[in-house]
Amino acid sequence: MSERPSWQHFQEQLREAGFRPSRRFGQNFLLDENMLEAIARDARITPGQTVLEVGPGLGFLTRHLLECGAHLVCAEIDERLLEIARSWIEGPEWVHGDVLAGKHRLAPAVAAALPAHSDWQLVSNLPYSVAAPLLGVLADLEHPPSGMTVLVQREVAERIAGRPGSSDWGLLSIVLQCDYTAELVRHVPPQLFWPRPEVDSSVVRLVRKPDPLPRALRTELIELCARLFQRRRQTLGRVLGEIRGREAALSSLAALGWEPSRRAEELDLRELLDLCKRPIPPPA
Repeated sequence: MSERPSWQHFQEQLREAGFRPSRRFGQNFLLDENMLEAIARDARITPGQTVLEVGPGLGFLTRHLLECGAHLVCAEIDERLLEIARSWIEGPEWVHGDVLAGKHRLAPAVAAALPAHSDWQLVSNLPYSVAAPLLGVLADLEHPPSGMTVLVQREVAERIAGRPGSSDWGLLSIVLQCDYTAELVRHVPPQLFWPRPEVDSSVVRLVRKPDPLPRALRTELIELCARLFQRRRQTLGRVLGEIRGREAALSSLAALGWEPSRRAEELDLRELLDLCKRPIPPPA
């Protein structure tokens, strides 16, 4: 693998390609070598492990992931950036196109490049617009990643790692924390990027739990939480009453020893699971 050329070299290549950063694609390039090395280190890659990198851009993080010994699959939507990255980096399996086929399905070319049985990870400086839907799709795969280390908008990172009772605790927190532990690893200031983003960024690390939820229970929990958190500040008695019927809702809450005045945003994952598992009493 070649040494990283100068930033001036890349700027010239971008000008020749007629490239201008797209806000739609979240094209903000992290330039700081120390931070790029730290993100690759945060992922704790095992040599030979498959790693999916989404939005490699010019290949700056890609280089560090390869140096960690990753078997790399890189999905890039912008053909101009893909050609520049391929001109100085050898080794990854490059996939040109959107990583998602709609909001709820991985693109077939990306899915085909991932291992069906062996351990793999996601490590990426994710385009902001794709971060939440992509993490949800990957967590729901039949063979999901064992870890996901991503640089995302700080607000999204705080929602991923949100805790019950906080304003960050919500559906995204629950979708991911069903099966993963979440940790905010480090904050990344805007001045380390080109172009400089208007928001702060953070690295968040997700590690798959040894005892993930059964898929059917996970699906049921997410469906319930999606309805509860649409009206997170309303009482459980009111919202659950509209979902299950008032008498059934009050009966479920009483059996759990909860007041109907509690709110969904106050419940932790264990409590939400208890509520999800609670059988709906038959009509009197």
